[in-house]
Amino acid sequence: MSLFAGLLRIAFGMENSLCLYVNSMDSEAREIARGLRRHDPDLLDELIGRYQYRLPRYLWTLTGNRESAEDLFQETWIRVLEKGHQYDPRWRFEAWLFSIARNLAIDHLRRRQPESLEALLHPDDEGVAREWPDLESATPLESAVAVEQSECVKAILRRLPPDAREVLVLRFQEDMNLNEIAEVVRAPLSTVKSRLYRGLEAFRQLLEKEAI
Repeated sequence: MSLFAGLLRIAFGMENSLCLYVNSMDSEAREIARGLRRHDPDLLDELIGRYQYRLPRYLWTLTGNRESAEDLFQETWIRVLEKGHQYDPRWRFEAWLFSIARNLAIDHLRRRQPESLEALLHPDDEGVAREWPDLESATPLESAVAVEQSECVKAILRRLPPDAREVLVLRFQEDMNLNEIAEVVRAPLSTVKSRLYRGLEAFRQLLEKEAI
């Protein structure tokens, strides 16, 4: 079995991911909302620790610069403190958090890398309707740590268009569902599906070239 075939078996597995902990997640979201309104320092420390690797990794995906990603990570938490009262516990906290981080990254790219910003905000998405695979049932790539950590895979991801790379990272690395991704990237659900499908197809083609 090829590396990409194994990747697809993970990404489009036969078993659907079931949300078994909806009630506990809702309860946690309400606790976070209350803590943010109180500016609870213990809660903030806990949240920073929870996202100290995932959020900088996502910001690095957008900016391509580790130092910028670290700076934006710090700035994101300042914004969380400032805007904590705006968090709506009906949404998963991480979708709200990543949305804040993305807006800061866009401001950064606007100043430093306008060409990357253009590719991220105005991709050449197809405007026609089409049928997509059942992307919502995809399982996270965390089940294939060895594949995710492969230097080949990471190098290929860096060669993808920014918009497709971002959606792949949010879906398979951060395990966000399609609706949450749509909220983070401020795009219609159909656009998210399009970017995800095109990203997987581009990944497959690049991987096949590497194998030649």
